Amino acid sequence: MSTRSACLIFNPCSGNGNPEAELKQIFALLEPEITLDIRYTKADLETSQLAHEAIARGVDLVIASGGDGTVSAVAEALVNTEIPLGVIPRGTANAFASALSIPTNIPGACETILNGLIRAIDAATCNGKPCILLAGIGWEAETVEQADREAKNWFGVMAYLVAGIEKLWEIQSFEVELEMDGEISRLRAIAVTVANAAPATSVLAQGPGGVIPDDGLLDVTILSTQTEMSTLGAVSSLMTGALRGVASQHNDVLYLRTNRIKVTTNPPQKVTVDGEITGTTPVEIECIPLGLKVMVPEI
Repeated sequence: MSTRSACLIFNPCSGNGNPEAELKQIFALLEPEITLDIRYTKADLETSQLAHEAIARGVDLVIASGGDGTVSAVAEALVNTEIPLGVIPRGTANAFASALSIPTNIPGACETILNGLIRAIDAATCNGKPCILLAGIGWEAETVEQADREAKNWFGVMAYLVAGIEKLWEIQSFEVELEMDGEISRLRAIAVTVANAAPATSVLAQGPGGVIPDDGLLDVTILSTQTEMSTLGAVSSLMTGALRGVASQHNDVLYLRTNRIKVTTNPPQKVTVDGEITGTTPVEIECIPLGLKVMVPEI
């Protein structure tokens, strides 16, 4: 029986489990059928570099095990290649796995890698850098910065919601200029989120009723509110909509779909890409249709 070869890129700092025990479990589940080359992420080494090296060595599959940051960095190297990405989520939010219905427990994730299907999904770039989940401008970026590691370990996904609601009272609206297909629109907003793929828990990235990861389009959600009470109403409408999988009908929530968008703000706003703060606006985000192959469960 021929075995597949895979590079497992493992972040020992992800989540709050026991990384040694988790790695042993992964190895025991996969190694009979897949020859694993295990590489640890390190603070002084770009995670995408490990994936590029694996591609150069000619592996059949690259597996990312960690949080969304690890998955995103590994995916960066695989965009526009034929090599699929396997995901064993061990982070706090595991948004990428949730968006693609990949199990967030180790046995389920390993089963998906062994017996799942290869699905092509869209990727995107934000100012030329890869973005597989979403770029958040304004409120979302402030929230990511506030939900620090300790809170994330304690509360998981809730840490983001709690930080978000704390931030809501301080957030200042800003002027936004959106450029799409040569057209420019201007408005005031407190948050602009541009999503390539996002689970229901990404409250600010719901698009018109869920984000479709393989439609060749980015889903843009704009929270454009004038008063604090109206902001709270719009946010709670987004939250209930996200939980039910329906689009918020609130007047202050606007949705757009496009394959490329440039967002300029005044004053400049922080930007988060795939859960990491990456600078400030302006940003140009472009979809790469079906640019990434991922192992997903059989339907």
